[in-house]
Amino acid sequence: MVNLIQQFASCCRAAGLRISTAEVLDSLRQMRLIDPTDEPQFRSLLRANFAKSIRDVRHFDRLYDLFFHEMRTDTADIRQAASYTDQIKNTADVLKMMPHDDPVYDAVADFLQGNPQALLREIRRLQTQEEAAMLRFNLGPLGGRLNVMLQIDKAARAAQALVEEHYAKTNPAMARELAVHFEERVAAARSLLVHEPNAEPSGARKPQTEEQKIKGLGEKSFSSFTRQEIEEMREAIDKLVRKLKNIVSRRYAVLNRGNLDVKKTLRAAAKYNGVPLDIRYRHRAKRKSRIVTLCDVSGSVWAAARFMLNLLYALQDCFDKVNSFVFVDRLSDVTSIFEAHEINEAIRLVLEKPDIHYGASTDYGETLRHFKRDYMDLLTKKTTLIIVGDGRTNYMNPEDAILGQMRERCRRVIWLNPEQENLWGTGDSEIRSYMPHCHEVRPCRNVNQLFTFIEELVL
Repeated sequence: MVNLIQQFASCCRAAGLRISTAEVLDSLRQMRLIDPTDEPQFRSLLRANFAKSIRDVRHFDRLYDLFFHEMRTDTADIRQAASYTDQIKNTADVLKMMPHDDPVYDAVADFLQGNPQALLREIRRLQTQEEAAMLRFNLGPLGGRLNVMLQIDKAARAAQALVEEHYAKTNPAMARELAVHFEERVAAARSLLVHEPNAEPSGARKPQTEEQKIKGLGEKSFSSFTRQEIEEMREAIDKLVRKLKNIVSRRYAVLNRGNLDVKKTLRAAAKYNGVPLDIRYRHRAKRKSRIVTLCDVSGSVWAAARFMLNLLYALQDCFDKVNSFVFVDRLSDVTSIFEAHEINEAIRLVLEKPDIHYGASTDYGETLRHFKRDYMDLLTKKTTLIIVGDGRTNYMNPEDAILGQMRERCRRVIWLNPEQENLWGTGDSEIRSYMPHCHEVRPCRNVNQLFTFIEELVL
C-alpha cells in the first residue's frame, strides 16, 4: 500500500498537482481509519489530501481513473491482460530498443508498459511552457502536441507489429488480448493529450465583474476571440471606459484643486502678515490633445484594429479631436463615420466602404505616401500619431523616411504591433525599419496590453 500511494503521488506530481511529503504521510496514517478495500472511501481519502481546489478535484479524478483503473495489470479481468504482464514488459522493452531519436517515444513506451510518469511530465510541460519558448510558426502550441501524437501512433504501430510477429502464430488468444491491451493504453495516452486539467467545471462559474472578465480573457489573442467573447469584452470595456471618462472629467472640472502650492500661499499671505491665510493650489493644465490613428485592417490584424477603434471611439471626449484612418493598400478616412454613427454601425459601414480593398496586398509605403500627400497638415506638436499594424509590406518599399518626416511634425509616434515579438523583422516585416522613427513601439496582442496603453494615453 505504501509503494502504491507513493507511485500514485509521483504520477500526480508529474501531471502538475502539488503534493507534499507531509500530505502523503497524512494519507498513510489515515488509512488505519478506513477500509482500504472500499474504493469510495479510499478515493475520498486521497482526494481530500491531494486535491486543494475544484480544478484540482477534476484533475485528481482523471489521474485516479488513469492510475487505478486504466493502467492496472494486476486484476482478474483478462481484458487487463493480467496473465501477460511479462509479455507486456518484454514488448515495451523491445519498443524502447528500436531505432528512434525522440525521448517522447521512450515516454510512450513506458506508458504502454504501465508507467505513466514520463508521458504525464511531457504533457504537463506542453501545457505550462511559456509562449516565448513555443515553436516559431503559426501553429504555435499545436506543434508540441502534434509531435506527441506522432510518437504515440509510431509506438502503437510498432507494438502491434511485435505482437503479430511473436505471438500471432504460437498463441493467437494471447496475441488478441495483448493487442486489445495496447489499443486501450494507446487510447488512454491520446485522451491525456487532449485533456485540459485547468478547464473550469461547468457548474462552478460565478458572475464576473468587468475587471474579472478583462483579466480572464485579457491575455487571449485578439484573433482567437469567438463572436460571443467579442461581445462580452465589448460590454466589459465599455463600462471600464466610462470609469476612465469619469476620472478625466473630474480632472478637467476641478480647475482650482490640486497639490498645495506652498510658495504661492506664503507669498499671497505676506501682505496680510500671514492673517488671514489665503491657500493657493497648483493648477492642473488640461492635457487634451489630438489623436491621429492609422489602422491596418488586413487579415488577422483587423481584430486588433477593431478593438483599438472601439476604445478610441468611446474615448473621443477625452481628446480635442480624433482622426481615424484605415488602410490595406491605400488610406481611407473614416473620421466622419465614427463621428456620426454608433460604434457597431460605424464598423459595419467601414467594412462596406468601397474604397477599402480587403483582398489587396498590404502596402505600407503607398499608405504613407498617401498620408503625406493629403493629410500631413493634421500633424502638429499637439498630435499623437498611433499606428496599428504588423509592418508587413509584402516586400514593397516601406517608405520609412516618410514616417521620419511625420515624427518631426507631431508630439509622439506610437506603433502598436499585434504580432508576436519573436516574428518582428522576419520575412516581409519592416517593423525594424520603422522603429527608429517611432517614440515607442509596443506589442498589442490582447485586451490587457491595449487597455494598459489606453490608460497611459488618457491619464
